[in-house]
Amino acid sequence: MASELKKLSVLMCGTGEYTTGWTGSGASKSDKKIGVVGLTCFDLRRLGKLDKLSMVGTNGSKFPAIRNHLQENIANVYKDMDISFDAYPEGESINPEAYKEAIDKLSPGDAVIIFTPDSTHHRIALYAIERGLHVLVTKPAVQLLQHHGELVEAARKHNVVCFVEHHKRFDPVYSDAKARAASLGEFNFFSAWMSQPKSQLETFRAWAGKDSDISYYLSSHHIDIHCWMMQDRAVPTRVVASAAAGIATSEPFNCVPQTEDTITLLVDWQSLTSATHRGTAVYTASWTAPLKAGIHTGQHWYYMAEKGEINVDQAHRGYDIVQDDTGKAWYNPFYMKYSPSESGHFDGQRGYGYVSIEKFIDAARSVNAGQTQPGDYDKHGLPTIANTILTTAILNAGRISLDEKRPVTIKHTDGQWILE
Repeated sequence: MASELKKLSVLMCGTGEYTTGWTGSGASKSDKKIGVVGLTCFDLRRLGKLDKLSMVGTNGSKFPAIRNHLQENIANVYKDMDISFDAYPEGESINPEAYKEAIDKLSPGDAVIIFTPDSTHHRIALYAIERGLHVLVTKPAVQLLQHHGELVEAARKHNVVCFVEHHKRFDPVYSDAKARAASLGEFNFFSAWMSQPKSQLETFRAWAGKDSDISYYLSSHHIDIHCWMMQDRAVPTRVVASAAAGIATSEPFNCVPQTEDTITLLVDWQSLTSATHRGTAVYTASWTAPLKAGIHTGQHWYYMAEKGEINVDQAHRGYDIVQDDTGKAWYNPFYMKYSPSESGHFDGQRGYGYVSIEKFIDAARSVNAGQTQPGDYDKHGLPTIANTILTTAILNAGRISLDEKRPVTIKHTDGQWILE
């Protein structure tokens, strides 16, 4: 019998830009100056959906500066905003496995939100799922197709919700475009571009080129959107990757020698409803874009099908502001609206960065109350771990193609997706 919705306790894994707006060199200079995850969780607690909050990183000495940053930029700006949380590791200790202690303090049915370097997602998510915790993991969910399959099976075994934080699915333009694409007939061509300014190489210096690449980090957005549009209509079959390099590894960034600047994946798609229809997709991502383009993230895509086409430019929404000292800049309050409401409270509940996290919280609370089952969400077009496996297949195939300088085939055999 279903019970009432109870408040959820949440652990935030990762203390960086997306969680707190704080980076190793101070407050972020991006469009996420006060973060997304922490702010959203603080507000959901204010609204009665969340209970106890905690946060885990690897270096306890960062927390005093993070708390000061949150006090100054969130608690002092928004009315009734409680920014308290338990921090791990405690004191000034350094512990790369502090997430285990933090997770062990939770109870089955609690939730974990993971925004850590890509190479850590699998082990943190698996550790949480095996302890009966619901998990929201940032994109890319994992780097290896095998690991993605393991998380799918673990979530089913332990009957927990596991979502991937693909927030662009909740952008009203993207979701509307996805719906309209269904009436345009067989898919033919998709092209996506996503970039961030080269200053991001300073923010990501600790892991750029070592633990992950720009394709995993940025192209995962639009690859997921295209996979979502193609769900039950077409599947990827072959991936060839190419990369540009030379900027990230030079002064003043000096990233490790294997760091690529720009990565392009060329992907073949096969229709599931017509043996004669094939499509082509080109996904490109870069973190060496110019510094003063008036946008933080360049992002646009083009979709052509049998009966029409779709163009989306997310970076320029018809809303720009010019200031004497900084010039023209384009803003996107549809993602996160940071200006307070008339009453002085946080007013960004409609932003798709916020909605993406709230959808996960609502699903976890509903499952805990017995109102729904985790598998129900696979049927709703939501970015569950099961619904996002082809995004990982394409990204993993792209990395293999770059490393081994060859095409990679994606196949479905004996109920499993594999790479050859």
